[in-house]
Amino acid sequence: MNNIKNIFTIKDLENLSGIKAHTIRIWEKRYNILQPLRTESNIRYYDVASLQRILNISTLNSFGYKISMLARVPEDDIPKMVKEILSNKSLAGHVVNNFKLAMMNFDKQLFMTTYNSLADKKTFGEIFYECFIPLLEEIGSLWQTDTITPAHEHFISYLIRQKLALETAKLPLDEDNGDRTYVLYLPEEEIHELGLMFLNYELQQKGYKTIYIGENVPLSNIEEIKNHFEKITFICYTTVAPGFDAVNAYIKEMNEKIVNDDTTELLLFGRNTHYLNDNIINNKIKVYSSIVAFTETLHIKV
Repeated sequence: MNNIKNIFTIKDLENLSGIKAHTIRIWEKRYNILQPLRTESNIRYYDVASLQRILNISTLNSFGYKISMLARVPEDDIPKMVKEILSNKSLAGHVVNNFKLAMMNFDKQLFMTTYNSLADKKTFGEIFYECFIPLLEEIGSLWQTDTITPAHEHFISYLIRQKLALETAKLPLDEDNGDRTYVLYLPEEEIHELGLMFLNYELQQKGYKTIYIGENVPLSNIEEIKNHFEKITFICYTTVAPGFDAVNAYIKEMNEKIVNDDTTELLLFGRNTHYLNDNIINNKIKVYSSIVAFTETLHIKV
């Protein structure tokens, strides 16, 4: 299951580049943009170099370069043209293509070069909202269509996690924005941590007191935390666990054991919140559709 993927179908190229398979075939036939390989049974497939080329061409084409012109450009010059455009404009959608290339090639240097070029012009928050969130959303779709492997997802997630940890460590710990404590955690068997880490970053940046517990936390541990702080807001992400068939029971138990007084709140994020029944939610439990929807409600310290 964790084998590195280096052979792609034309549908994979469509999923990764956003260019329809029909268009890719026309470009192949008319302009010789790609040269698909063939199995012994004559089934076409593509290698990593083909993927890199179609992503680069997709970027250039979106900036107005015609396919007929790009077909005449020497192959080694295409990446140089992309690099020049991105260094001048650094538009989010095209930077995401660079991050996808880094992911598919397990290219840490490309990730770092792209990130550093962004960091010269944007805040970390801007990079996360404009580039990392769209990238992570695409990764979710690519995972569902079997276009990428767990190895790809783990590779890019680790690099983003590194940046998040580094930027969070730079923030001051003055915690002067109210007397409420935000406790951030993931339920047992839930390991998708990046959204939770960024919420912690946003809260800490705005001067709120945060306690970051992290992934795979039993409910009994959450109960224990209530003995140490008053006015707690628990923040929980549920992407894969508890599953759609168990999430209602989990939140019901949270309501009975944790959110059972006048000062405790629970904020919920993640895909599996879509399966919550309306009667589970009350004035102490809030569901947010996105990180932006929550952070827009925060008061920035003066």
